[in-house]
Amino acid sequence: MDFDRVLEKCGNFGRFQFVILILYGYTNILSSLHYFSQTLITFTPEHWCSHDDLMGLGAAELRSIYSNVSHPSCTLLSEVINGTGVASEESCQDWIFERENGYESLTTELKWVCDKSHQPAVGQSFFFLGSVVGTISFGFLSDHIGRLPAMLMAALSGATGDFITSFVHTLPWFAFSRFVSGLSTDTMYYLMYILVFEYLSPKRRTFGLNIILAVFYCFGLMTSPWIAMWIGNWRRYLWLASLPALGVLIYPLLICESAQWLLTKKKYDEAVACLKKVAKFNGRQVEDSVFDEFVKHYREKMNEESKLNKQMDTFLGMFKTPRLRRFTTTLLVKSVIITLSYDVINRNMEGLGSSPFKLFSLTSSVYLPAGFTILLLQNKIGRKGMACGALLVGAIITAVTGFLIAVLDPSENAVLLALMVGLGRFGTTVSYDAEIQYAAEIIPTSVRGQAVSNIHVVGLASSSLAFYVIYLAQYYKPLPSIFISVLMFLGALLCLTLPETLHKKLPETLADGERFAMNESCLYFPCLHKRRESLTEHEDRKSEP
Repeated sequence: MDFDRVLEKCGNFGRFQFVILILYGYTNILSSLHYFSQTLITFTPEHWCSHDDLMGLGAAELRSIYSNVSHPSCTLLSEVINGTGVASEESCQDWIFERENGYESLTTELKWVCDKSHQPAVGQSFFFLGSVVGTISFGFLSDHIGRLPAMLMAALSGATGDFITSFVHTLPWFAFSRFVSGLSTDTMYYLMYILVFEYLSPKRRTFGLNIILAVFYCFGLMTSPWIAMWIGNWRRYLWLASLPALGVLIYPLLICESAQWLLTKKKYDEAVACLKKVAKFNGRQVEDSVFDEFVKHYREKMNEESKLNKQMDTFLGMFKTPRLRRFTTTLLVKSVIITLSYDVINRNMEGLGSSPFKLFSLTSSVYLPAGFTILLLQNKIGRKGMACGALLVGAIITAVTGFLIAVLDPSENAVLLALMVGLGRFGTTVSYDAEIQYAAEIIPTSVRGQAVSNIHVVGLASSSLAFYVIYLAQYYKPLPSIFISVLMFLGALLCLTLPETLHKKLPETLADGERFAMNESCLYFPCLHKRRESLTEHEDRKSEP
């Protein structure tokens, strides 16, 4: 009488699961508001060096006046038009900003432009350093005090960091507050994911988790820029974005702790209490003898595992054998490539001829079709085909986007560039979401939790470089796109060195992992293999007398 059988008796797709999926959706909205808040508060609008003679002029007139200046944003015109028509360059102290609907961002209020334009990138990189510390810290806490309290603490720490950020005026305090805010990044999402995963019917996990993620995360991304413009100020936006996090305080009243975690801690009575709560919520009657047999099963199982405790596999053991070492190193590098590409493409919205707020909102709609694409294709073309194909397509689109930025005038080709940005975000979103499942299937069961967490942390650490990559546009506008397209091409090639996992018995131990897909070609794709088999069978039938 294992957990899945007892959960089926208590109800694995009833009212309780409906509530926990709604809370999972709410958590995804919080996650989207939180994760991309630093993008919305640091948007830098078009700006020009201020001059008394320029006051009251519109953007078109300013562009015309500064048309012959190489860096109009940071060039002071001591004489708007002098005798030779050449602008004299001096140090710029004030700027005229073309604000979007009057929105006051951090960069416009604190004037972090020109010689201070690197400061938002420095401060924001601390957000991702905080995410690394938070993933490790809250991951440790979730194993010791429980998934639910760790998730609540993570969500509240992120909201606290956003709230503190709204009061800063200097770079050190900005960096500190973003570090605090980053502690909850992804942690509150994946801890809630674990809770939903464990209490949901296995047959409905893939569909339920992916669709809820796509719909609610997409909703949060599409609405947040409009909320920011409506509020009109980055400080007030952070207040509003952090306030909904208080809603997680009602979670313990509606759902319960992970019963499987309680079992690993030998808290059998509490695990049974959680399952009884699920049964009551779903209107099911379950006899006490079922729970007695359930507890007996896990007591015996834990006793057997404790005897074998000395032979347990570890994450470091994956580096001791050649094939597993290659797989693990490839997964670590691929996580860095995908996470960095995902962040850069999702945040690089400026200088493309459109309002960065509207461009961010409209292109966020790709999250929904990206979720459906994974559902429709991943089981047909295979995990490797999905990962490799998404990265390859994303690399081509990003490279083309960089080329278009170099040769076209963004103001006259805003629609085309917006379309390319949307396609680029679609490719990276598919790559990012598909990578999680692919990595989890390659890694042996015995070290899956540790390994997936470590791979995830390495990817998050690379995100601290995202703003520096975007900053490359200060030197050459297409440079971020060119850099990311090269990385994504490399990621697509690396995927070819990994084994296919579709329709295969997944490795359980490190020994299984070393032998997994031993004789498989690097160009093996299930969809092509099936087609070749069907053609061979067809030819054989034709050759029969």
